[in-house]
This record gives sequence, C-alpha cells and structure tokens, in this order.
Amino acid sequence: MTAQMTVEQANARAQGHFPGHLGIEFTGVAPRDIRAVMPVKSELMAPNGYLHAGAVVTLADTCAGFGCMASLPEGATGFTTIELKSNFLGTTRDGTLACHATLVHGGRTTQVWDATVTHEETGKTLALFRCTQLLLYPKS
Repeated sequence: MTAQMTVEQANARAQGHFPGHLGIEFTGVAPRDIRAVMPVKSELMAPNGYLHAGAVVTLADTCAGFGCMASLPEGATGFTTIELKSNFLGTTRDGTLACHATLVHGGRTTQVWDATVTHEETGKTLALFRCTQLLLYPKS
C-alpha cells in the first residue's frame, strides 16, 4: 500500500463536502485503520426524535472511504463503494458518535472494511457496518 494520509489532511479534505457538513472529524488515520467522531445534533434526527439511520451509515461509510483512500495499493487512483450493509443495535438522542473502521481485505481490485459505531459517552454499540470498495485504476 502506498497511499498515506494524516488526520489533518483527512479533516481538510472533508470540509466543504457532505462529511464536513455533518460535523465528522477524523481522530486517527493509518493504513488499515481509521477513527472519527460526529456530534449528535437536531439536524441528524429523524421525525420520530431519534438519530436518523442515514447519519449513522454516513459516518461509517465515510470512515471506510477515507480508510480506503489512505490504503490504496500502488497504481490505484481512487475507489467507489459497490456494497454496504448495516446492522443497527441501538440509537441515541444526544452526545457524540464514534466510529472505528478496519480493513479486513485489501486486494488489488477490492477492499472490504468493517466499522463499529458507538455512543462515545457510554461506549454502547449502535451499529455494525461492512462495506466493499472497488478500486479504480487509470484506463490504459
């Protein structure tokens, strides 16, 4: 793997885009391992008063995507998500979400990432996530 990214670079890259708009902040970036947090705020709630599932998926998918960028093999120029799955185990109305994503398969054409989203203050697991990324290469 040749791609490298710092926490500062990841946070700068997120600004002005959907992850930055939601308040996602990276706290750890390394090949094969990435961490981020996101504050729970009223804009992330569903009409029923609980955290919207899409906000949780966005945090996990963002971690997997930035992890993929930090772990691209030599010659790869990018990626796109081709599959994702989430299992929701709980919800919250306040606090901060934390996400930890790890690379479980780093092939030449695909990467598979697992992520766990927790409520930072209580440590309660809110969601489990798996994502497959298709790696992109320049056309020859």
